[in-house]
Amino acid sequence: MRVIKNKSIIDDEWSLKREIGNTDPIPSGNVILPFPFWQANRDELINSKKCHAIWIDGSIEIETIASDLQYFALIALDFPTFKDGRSYSHARLLRERYDFKGELRAIGDVLQDQLFFMERCGINSFRIRDGKDIEKALESFNVFSVNYQGAADDSVTISQQRKFK
Repeated sequence: MRVIKNKSIIDDEWSLKREIGNTDPIPSGNVILPFPFWQANRDELINSKKCHAIWIDGSIEIETIASDLQYFALIALDFPTFKDGRSYSHARLLRERYDFKGELRAIGDVLQDQLFFMERCGINSFRIRDGKDIEKALESFNVFSVNYQGAADDSVTISQQRKFK
């Protein structure tokens, strides 16, 4: 599978595990694990000294993972449907309040029309929905040339930009 990371298409080095029982063995390799599995196996995963990644959905309170952020190379944010935008808020909180520097990946119902706005919230990696053209999706990053509001990717507003000119 290929993903967009930092506006480039790359082969995905991570496999996404949507479902796994909390008592199942820890999978080998670079696996994005469900947050409940991380919670149930936290100490064992930390002691394994492996690179860790989790995926969370909109129902998870970001505060519940805040103390563990240093263990994650990647956090995948699930967008189960186009109209569920809770993960946009999660991305902003992770970048701005908790200063998460790792990879933030959008997974689920991720469409070309959303990429520009997801990036503004701090998401830098995208797993495009199956059946959609990943090459065409890259075009969405160049749709807008000016941002009026500040965001996670650039806090300067349009009025502040005018003052600097």
